[in-house]
Amino acid sequence: MLAATSFAFVMAFTPGPNNIMLTASGVNFGFVRSLPHIFGIEVGFVVLLAACGLGLGLLFVTYPAAQAALKIAGVLYMLWLAWKVATAAGAGEAGVVPKPLTFVQAFVFQWINPKAVVACLGAIALFIRPESAGMDFLLLLLVFALATILATMTWAGFGAALSKFLHDPRHARVFNITMAVLLVASIAPMVWSGN
Repeated sequence: MLAATSFAFVMAFTPGPNNIMLTASGVNFGFVRSLPHIFGIEVGFVVLLAACGLGLGLLFVTYPAAQAALKIAGVLYMLWLAWKVATAAGAGEAGVVPKPLTFVQAFVFQWINPKAVVACLGAIALFIRPESAGMDFLLLLLVFALATILATMTWAGFGAALSKFLHDPRHARVFNITMAVLLVASIAPMVWSGN
């Protein structure tokens, strides 16, 4: 249980696509307007973990093309999100009013987020024992649900706190471009891996 908890918290709190986007959302929209994004990640990740525990991983083993399709869809969507982050208007800039990610967008993103998929498949493979699969699975869902909600709120809160220092539209623009570059960089391991 200690190993599973450590794994869940490390996977939830380390930088990745969700946390980069939440930081940018916190900066650009504040914590409260980022709540649908936070809850979309929470519910989407827990449902993804449940699906992996119920056999989604077998789909990738049986049909490698499904994994390739997931990878391509993930890369394309993350590039689109990076573009949206990079071109978001900074605080005080005139123009089109940007909107934070919705619950549904954040929920669906979990299914093509490479870090989320790897975390779920890894957790199932590492921490579900055949002799106590049901109980292990329920505990894993609870631990990951707790780790995910704490991490998402922390990263969005961090972004909201940063926004106080980014009132100058030029600084906000530099921040948004930096977050977009980091989001694209988080794709690199998925693109260049042999998987």
